[in-house]
Formats: sequence, C-alpha cells, structure tokens
Amino acid sequence: MHSRSEAPRDETSDLSLAHPGGNVTGLTVLGPGLAAKRLELLKEAVPNMSRVAFLWNPANPDQKSSFNEVQVGARALGVTLQSVEARSREELEQALAMIKQSRPSALLMTADGVHQRYIGRIVAFTSETRLPAMYQLKEVVDRGGLMSYGASLPDLGRRAASYVDKILRGAKPADLPIEQPTKFELVINMKAAKALGITIPQPILLRADQIIE
Repeated sequence: MHSRSEAPRDETSDLSLAHPGGNVTGLTVLGPGLAAKRLELLKEAVPNMSRVAFLWNPANPDQKSSFNEVQVGARALGVTLQSVEARSREELEQALAMIKQSRPSALLMTADGVHQRYIGRIVAFTSETRLPAMYQLKEVVDRGGLMSYGASLPDLGRRAASYVDKILRGAKPADLPIEQPTKFELVINMKAAKALGITIPQPILLRADQIIE
C-alpha cells in the first residue's frame, strides 16, 4: 500500500518564484515545510525520540529556513532540538564527535552539498553508533541510510523535459515560473532498521512509497 504526503504550500514563496526574470527557470527540490515534515515522520518512526540532532550548514543560504522550520516543529512535537553545524570536512568530523558524545535519540539531515560529499562517512557513523537518521535523498537510503523523505526526482525529471520542450518551441525562460515539487517519496530501509535494532511502526510502513528489504 502506498500513499504520498503533500508538503504545506507557502503562497509567498510561490509568488517569488512565479517570475524569476533573467534567463533562468526550471524546477527546485526545495519546498516549504519539508524539513518539519521530515522531523514529524522521524518521530513517527522512532516514537520514543526525545532529542534530535539537526546537522546543517549555516553557510548554505537554503539551510536557515530549514533550521527555522525544524525549531518550530520540534517545539510542536515536544522534542529537544540539538543544533549541530558543519561547514567543512573538519567541522563535520567535530560535529559527529559531538553527536556521539551527546547521544541524541536520532539524527535529521538535509541535502547540503558539503555533507553529501561525505555522506558515506555519515551513514557509516549512524550505523556504528546505532543512531536512527532521516535524510532528504532516496539515494542515501539506497546506500544504507534508514529513511528519507523528499521530492521525487523521477517526477522532477519528467517535468524538466516539458520545460526543455517549451523552450525549444520558443518560450522565454524568464516567462516560465520556477516550479516547486508536487510529488514526494517516503523511503524506508528495513535492513538498516534491523541493524539499528529498531522496529518501524506499521502505520508509517503503510505510508511508505518504497521499502528496501
């Protein structure tokens, strides 16, 4: 059984993307409410989660809004949020050492470019420390991560093709709005869950778009 969850819409964001101007257009994997939704799903998967570490890069302009969303979401869920910053490989290693020492209930991540460069290290760390983690990209779950929730890349690819077709037919990029994702995928790795010693509740398994055995 599969179902897809919709992220909340932000009309002001839609307005700012409607007329990008210049010679730029396309689609974005970002969307309002997605970071908070990941936290909510992580809490459902790990019901006893009382404190979550949020690994983010404050040097990335897109990360600030995600951090703000997670702060609000954590308060609503009654979860203590541990902010863990990493702007480089050196800071990432320091961040992982901090997480290991503080022993949060779970880890929440975005898809920051610096962190994705060393995602293998992060996944190995969560396995070694038996730390449940929620990621943004399905590809991380394919590599052994526990779970992910984010925009469907195949769907974005199909929509991007329609943009190319419109431009080839004479449309100006400046006249085409930058579109946000409309289809999202929840992916769960049961092998990783078993290795971590956790049982994913049945209700969230039923909501998953893909389960990796």
